[in-house]
Amino acid sequence: MRFMMLMIPGGYNDATPGTMPDPAEVTKMMAYNQALNDAGILLSADGLHPPSMGARVSFADGTATVHDGPFAEAKEVLGGYWMLQVRSRAEAIEWARRCPARPEDVIEIRQVQDISEFPEDIQRAAADLQLGKD
Repeated sequence: MRFMMLMIPGGYNDATPGTMPDPAEVTKMMAYNQALNDAGILLSADGLHPPSMGARVSFADGTATVHDGPFAEAKEVLGGYWMLQVRSRAEAIEWARRCPARPEDVIEIRQVQDISEFPEDIQRAAADLQLGKD
């Protein structure tokens, strides 16, 4: 089972362009990432630049409209993610509990949908385009 752990760092919605994490926090996080890798469950992990450097594309009137960051209405924003291959939701939660996060941080855990979980008609519709599959 694949799970994505989404880091929602407290206060990141107001971070200015170029904001960098504290080196001591990076050291702790890299040790955590190494533990995930050593356990053989880490598929990928990346941090994200603050929303002030991003953009959102909305489709409210049926056309694409671009909004540059920061996003005033955003209360929680993603700061990074881990993609894990684990045996269960409980295992993903246990790994999230081990993260050296700060008191104001939150990790959201979401299972990745596999095409085999969808009804047969949806699987057929998706069969022509299997991204990342040879």
